[in-house]
Amino acid sequence: MDTLSRRKFLQLSGAAAVGLGAQVLSMDQIAQAAVSRPLPLGTPIFVIVTLYGGNDGLNTVVPYTNPIYYQSRPDISYPENTLLALGEGLALNPAMTGIKTLWDAKKVAIVRGVGYPKPDRSHFSSMAIWQSASPVTHLNTGWLGRWVDTQPLDPMLAISLGSVLPPLLAGAKYSGSVLPLGGLVIPGGRLAIDCRKLSAPAMRDSKLMAAAATSMRNLFDLSSAITPVLKAPVPLSEDLPTVNGGNAGGDSNLQQQLDIVAKLIAAGSPTRVWSVSLGGFDTHANEANSQAVLLGSVSTSITRFLAQMKVVNRNNDVVVMAYSEFGRRVVGNASQGTDHGTSGPVFLFGDRIKGGFYGDQPSLSQLVSGDLAVTTDFRDIYATILDDVLTTPAEKVLGSWKGRTSFVKAN
Repeated sequence: MDTLSRRKFLQLSGAAAVGLGAQVLSMDQIAQAAVSRPLPLGTPIFVIVTLYGGNDGLNTVVPYTNPIYYQSRPDISYPENTLLALGEGLALNPAMTGIKTLWDAKKVAIVRGVGYPKPDRSHFSSMAIWQSASPVTHLNTGWLGRWVDTQPLDPMLAISLGSVLPPLLAGAKYSGSVLPLGGLVIPGGRLAIDCRKLSAPAMRDSKLMAAAATSMRNLFDLSSAITPVLKAPVPLSEDLPTVNGGNAGGDSNLQQQLDIVAKLIAAGSPTRVWSVSLGGFDTHANEANSQAVLLGSVSTSITRFLAQMKVVNRNNDVVVMAYSEFGRRVVGNASQGTDHGTSGPVFLFGDRIKGGFYGDQPSLSQLVSGDLAVTTDFRDIYATILDDVLTTPAEKVLGSWKGRTSFVKAN
């Protein structure tokens, strides 16, 4: 089975090699920067959530009033009385109670039928297309990496949580940084002295050697102030939704990542873009149960994170986007799962979001080779994020792309 994990995608896409030129940050470096040059309140912050594996959009935003939905997947469809109705004949997966609360508060935009021309059903090719924002021509840079290229050099500008840099943060001149979840142990003693000598700039260095030396130098430039930040409890809001009498939360790797992001934003980290991820969405078998667990994790983690942003007065600054590399086939398979498909929904969250549906819902009766049609090009979403959240003309990143989707409130 062609399963996809974040690490496998990063390794096979060559991101590990890209990461050699990227900054590997420690928690203390970010905390030092938060103290010395905190991000001013009112500065937009973008958090991108990558769902690796191909999330099934039809069981996420469910067209429950259409009988074709039930006929196509009798073993993995959800009874109407379990769904969270949104309107227009659509409902959320039963596990997404937190996101339903945000929807009711008009803080969720759902862009329907998102994809790109001539969809590719390979995990690796499709994710590379999404992250580079280049469906036709192969690019070695990511769309957010190209945004980083437009900004002054700053290793704190864009940070991905994890051990390797995702392609979406790889630029031509600069790249985003990575923050290992387990922290980073900086060498000490004689080894540290030798490493500092190796990191000294030299006129005869090649570009690769100079980049490696710069990364090593920056690694040693700042030291330990992060421990108090990480030991402090995450900011929590009293108005988190409750499920079955308890506070909506639970735990997942995504929640761990977003809790770290929340702490560092609260501390003042001068970071404009954060990248986090969750794998496991390649649901070829036992989808109804496994996807619900994953979507529940996404829902509670994002709801908790946005509540934390309200506590630290960043709720008007932060926009969160969740996407996956493709949707799934309309008809279920023999293993009570679904196979690789094409288009799916993209979610945008936050107080700056104009809640509601965007884009046309793909027809279940007019499929394209058995798949949902693409009704919205993902570059429309990226261009809107660049223009209205990152305040950078989209043309600098996406060339002459003209499409936009108006889900962001004006400042």
